[in-house]
Amino acid sequence: MGILVGLIPALGWGIQSIVMQKIGGKYTNKTLGMTFTTVLFGVTAFFINRPTMSKGLLWGALLSGLCWSVGQILQVKSFDLIGVSKAIPISTGEQLVVTTLLGAILLKEWTHGWQYWIGIPALVLIIFGVTLTTIQDHASSGDQGSNVKLGMIVLAISTLGMAGYAVFPQVFKLDGWDVLLPQSIAMMVGVMILSSFQKGNEMFGKKTWQNMLTGICFGIANIGLLFSNQLNGVAVGFTLSQLNVVVATLGGIWILHELKSHREMKYTLWGLALVVVGAILIGVTKA
Repeated sequence: MGILVGLIPALGWGIQSIVMQKIGGKYTNKTLGMTFTTVLFGVTAFFINRPTMSKGLLWGALLSGLCWSVGQILQVKSFDLIGVSKAIPISTGEQLVVTTLLGAILLKEWTHGWQYWIGIPALVLIIFGVTLTTIQDHASSGDQGSNVKLGMIVLAISTLGMAGYAVFPQVFKLDGWDVLLPQSIAMMVGVMILSSFQKGNEMFGKKTWQNMLTGICFGIANIGLLFSNQLNGVAVGFTLSQLNVVVATLGGIWILHELKSHREMKYTLWGLALVVVGAILIGVTKA
């Protein structure tokens, strides 16, 4: 059951990136629209569960939500710079390295030697697979140069934010339902603050409200990740969630029509296959 729950975020986040690009708007519109829906999910969860507010809950939710706002808004920015099918695999590889190691070492979720013997090679396999998905022919590269360099920098900073989003609820040992409302409010406030620095951000424009549909995908994935991390631990739960790379990459190619040559497509499919195998091996490390 834990593994099935762990696959819910992969599906939700994979579809999310495709939906937001189809709807369009500025990266701030896309992210802010998501947070509006996420707050609605949080309010619903609050009235269902009625959590007891504590200092630990508020701090954990605040730090997690603010980290997400930085990580997510920069990840969405990278979609505009280098495309979904290129940005998602890079983002996935970076997040897997940082978050899995944080869960395994700092949170001590890997307590047996055999977990490292399986987990580390699996992580290397995932990174190698992600690298294959980024191979491109010079002839088909219309986004080389400054956009690619900026996209890589943006994704590196985004990774730190997304790692904090995944880890802080576990550091404070928070319940999945309890954290939803304060976390979602922190997400919304964080995105609004960051959006205010963008000139002509159209914070409450039409595209923001349309991207509340994107928020439905995120809300389902977010709830799934919170419970998956509780059931499986961060190292396993977050790794399984990153299988969204399969959905998002193929969706970017087939639905968003992000063109790839025959050679690029071949490497992409091999890379995605290695990511899946590696994620399954990471799942085996659950004690």
